Amino acid sequence: MKKELKHLITIMVLFLGLVSCHDDLDQSPIDPDSFTEEDVFANATEAKGALAKLYASLALTGQQGPAGQADIADIDEGFSQYSRMLFNLNELTTDHAVVGWGDAGLPDLHGQYWSGSNDFTEAMYYRLAQEVSFCNSFIENAGALSDAEVQFYIAEARFLRAFAYYNLMDLYGNVPLVTEVTTDLPTQASRTELFNFVESELLAIQNDLKPSGSNEYGRVDQVAAWALLSKLYLNAEVWTGTPRYTDCVTYSSNVMNSTYSINMNDANGNGTAYDELFLADNDTNGAQNEFIFALNFDGLRSQTYGGTTFLVHAAIGGSMNAAEFGVNGGWGGLRTTKNLVEKFATDINELNNALGTQSDWGIVGDGTPNGWGGPDTEMFQTASNEYALYADLTDGFLKFRFNEDWGNNYGDDDPQDGTLEPGGGNIPVTAGTYYITLDLNALTYSITPFSADSRGMFYSDGQNLEIESIPPFENGYAVTKFKNIDSNGMQGSDSAGDFVDSDLPLIRLAEIYLNYAEASVRGGGGDLNLAANKINELLERATGGTSANISSGDITLDFIIDERSKELYWEGQRRTDLIRYDYFTTSAYLWPFKGNEPAGTSVASYRNLFPLPTSIITVNPNLSQNEGY
Repeated sequence: MKKELKHLITIMVLFLGLVSCHDDLDQSPIDPDSFTEEDVFANATEAKGALAKLYASLALTGQQGPAGQADIADIDEGFSQYSRMLFNLNELTTDHAVVGWGDAGLPDLHGQYWSGSNDFTEAMYYRLAQEVSFCNSFIENAGALSDAEVQFYIAEARFLRAFAYYNLMDLYGNVPLVTEVTTDLPTQASRTELFNFVESELLAIQNDLKPSGSNEYGRVDQVAAWALLSKLYLNAEVWTGTPRYTDCVTYSSNVMNSTYSINMNDANGNGTAYDELFLADNDTNGAQNEFIFALNFDGLRSQTYGGTTFLVHAAIGGSMNAAEFGVNGGWGGLRTTKNLVEKFATDINELNNALGTQSDWGIVGDGTPNGWGGPDTEMFQTASNEYALYADLTDGFLKFRFNEDWGNNYGDDDPQDGTLEPGGGNIPVTAGTYYITLDLNALTYSITPFSADSRGMFYSDGQNLEIESIPPFENGYAVTKFKNIDSNGMQGSDSAGDFVDSDLPLIRLAEIYLNYAEASVRGGGGDLNLAANKINELLERATGGTSANISSGDITLDFIIDERSKELYWEGQRRTDLIRYDYFTTSAYLWPFKGNEPAGTSVASYRNLFPLPTSIITVNPNLSQNEGY
């Protein structure tokens, strides 16, 4: 279905010729002319094409990919794509990401000093309002068809509308609630009213959607309704003041008992399966079995400067080789903070003690823990004349030395060849955690970047862990999570390397496992032993073994928020999670340049919500701005 749906998306974007400018949406989040052509709703086949437009509105940006006829005016079209805006608002505002570009309004997001006229908060509002508009028109027009298959389409449209309102409620709080085609100025609904609407819609359509796993890839089924209810109930206490953790456990359980499964298929043979979720063939390599709701992208048929094209290109810069990511170049923008990197830190002492007996051979140098002055950081004997060590290194150099005696040391006169010479040259190293080996039988060595958790995918060569200032790409580690190569190492379908094939999961099963665990800890009545078993599935995938497995007693709220960060980073979840933990605006948790301070600082609590666009407040007297703006 992926290719078919993408083809339908292209057809509908070109065929309908829909443009929603700011003025249209100032009047109402409704575009009453979206789906009124008689031939669009002549039969079920034509209606399916119109349905594709609803999915396309979240993946694409206009009538002509990748740009040229935008749905939303007054902002760069590439900036306005839904998942790119979701990244900007839910990841860039947190410890997960910084961006070095200086476009007006963009630095404001990570610094948490945005205003009501911020282009990016405004663009997301209009993008979601447009989705509501399209869904309302589809539901009204498709309702005239009696074909049984169309009833599934209508249920899907209602899900997509509920999903749009879920986002609006999360990001903006109190927004208009409009469920029919009208030209009246909308009135404002409270967050609780929006919550109740989303809940009632999902409950109403859960049995109208196709059963678990029976719909075409790229379209939602009943499990998507359960999964969105799980997310809704997990955040109910924040959004309505009333906890609903028992309901979160119930609907998370429904999802966990469905046909969806955690992808454990290590198709590229690298020892784990996590990276398969973000490759160019993630619609066929096994990852699709975990995706409950995903945006489909194709480098030839659905081109956009948002989506995974943005996530791949924007994260490449410095000394990174773009060809290794299946694209033709990097945009030198996105990186992450040390807060995320350090969540993947391992217990070096525990790893080293498992290697063998501590020896008199060690490493010395300004890149090693004790500097040139020593004492040596001693290695562990793993076999006759063979030694190994896990070590945290800094930018600098190292050599191998016996018993702190400069009369018996090894270096490398040609650091590219991995061979040692007595008294040889200093070996350059960069900051990071490494597994270091020394083989005196062959006079060889290796210094290999190490992470016990394969989910920590970072590029550190030439990058600084500390972010002293944001614009230089070299400040902050780069993230290598998303790639436009498939499980066999082949580039995606766009041979020019401009646009990316990788689909983007918006809801996947791993998140629901973590929802279940958190709701259980918060009093939802779930089974913590079951939660531990489910989380262990994720940990075994991440580590390639059982060494990191947990028991029910290990499941605390602190453990869960860190596990969510490691499993779901850059997937549009982080801001919502931090707010639920009361970490987003407070001093309880800081990260570089939070509050626009290098070391991080708290900000006013009203920034837990984004402002309604100033432009819409100006023309609609029924709407009130969020507090603080």
